Amino acid sequence: MLITENILLALAGLKSNIMRSLLTMLGIIIGIASVIAIMTVGNSITVMVNTQMQEMGANNLTVGVSAKSTSEESTTSGLHFGAGNRRSMDTDDYITDDMLDTFLGEYADNIKYTLLSSTVGSGTAVDGDLYAYVNIVGYNQDYMDYTNLDLLAGRNFIEQDYENAQKVCIVSDYFVNNMFSGDTSSALGSAIEVSIDGKYYTYYIVGVYEYDSSTWSSDSTEDTTTDMYIPYDTARNQLHTMNEGYSSITLVTTIDTDSETFADTVESYFNTMFYSNNEDYEVTVTSMASMIESMTTMISTIELALAIIAGISLVVGGIGVMNIMLVSITERTKEIGTRKALGATNGSIRLQFITESVVICIMGGLIGIVLGVVLGSVAATYMGYSASVSISAIVVAVAFSMAIGIFFGYYPANKAAKLNPIDALRYE
Repeated sequence: MLITENILLALAGLKSNIMRSLLTMLGIIIGIASVIAIMTVGNSITVMVNTQMQEMGANNLTVGVSAKSTSEESTTSGLHFGAGNRRSMDTDDYITDDMLDTFLGEYADNIKYTLLSSTVGSGTAVDGDLYAYVNIVGYNQDYMDYTNLDLLAGRNFIEQDYENAQKVCIVSDYFVNNMFSGDTSSALGSAIEVSIDGKYYTYYIVGVYEYDSSTWSSDSTEDTTTDMYIPYDTARNQLHTMNEGYSSITLVTTIDTDSETFADTVESYFNTMFYSNNEDYEVTVTSMASMIESMTTMISTIELALAIIAGISLVVGGIGVMNIMLVSITERTKEIGTRKALGATNGSIRLQFITESVVICIMGGLIGIVLGVVLGSVAATYMGYSASVSISAIVVAVAFSMAIGIFFGYYPANKAAKLNPIDALRYE
């Protein structure tokens, strides 16, 4: 009997027992739907995380000074310090301007931006009854170029602002709405006083940028805190850290530089050139690309674990298929005997029932795929992610459905093929 005829025969059998067929498929439907839904949600989260981290800078390298992760003891001024009793960082442990200039001179072709930032803290700008909450951040020129603020009025910082650590600032239009009733022309050049931990600091507004409310988790209110930018050295002067050097810097590599490989180069360079004699501290470099990879791997591992757990129901569904096939063979014993008496081979009988089992599983799998995609999309949307259906998961689901049909259908089919035609014809 041809495969096409077997398929038509299987469909006719399913149609004649629709309720029993649906109940048989139920385990397959639930299993496939669960796996597809989990894979869809996991894929949606992965895409969102990757997109956000790419926007943060996939080619960014974070260069930081950290305690050496060794168990060796070091001796300083006659005192012993083990790995668990590391001395605090002092001026000699920081990355200095000279170190940074030497490094940038060596690898100028690989680095597009050197990002330096210093957070002064959160405070409140006050003018009579008017107030606005701000988070004051100091950026160097490269950071401001990299951030590429969308200025609505005024100007960006100029070279003199950075060199002379001028007390100038760039505020958001949201800040201007609170403090100047939205009048940017009145805001530009105005002095504002910001209270931080009981101390007042005066800055002069030179620019107004567009506040992006989408970067915040909730809608803007009058208590919303927005960033206020000041020159990097202005922030360091305010924090009295001008001579400390840098405990952390961020490098943005050029587009044709392999950031992961370059991360190893940067780490080796600093530790060989500047930290080889430092017994307690070293430079470590982390690439955003490696963080993206680690995050993706972690999500994929969790996703796989949940999919395997959900896939257990597929085994239960497969057992259900085997059970119903055994029942079907018992009901059709005389039919099998008749076919064998007319010359049907064991192989054709076996193929007929395996085909029927596969058809049951594939139909259950297709229903499960549709249900899984719908449930996964709804769940992803509810969680705030854009639904991203995993095509590979759908392909695997179809293949797995066929495999279940063959695996769990073989035993009943083989049992049917081995029936004695005389006994089968006499079966009541």
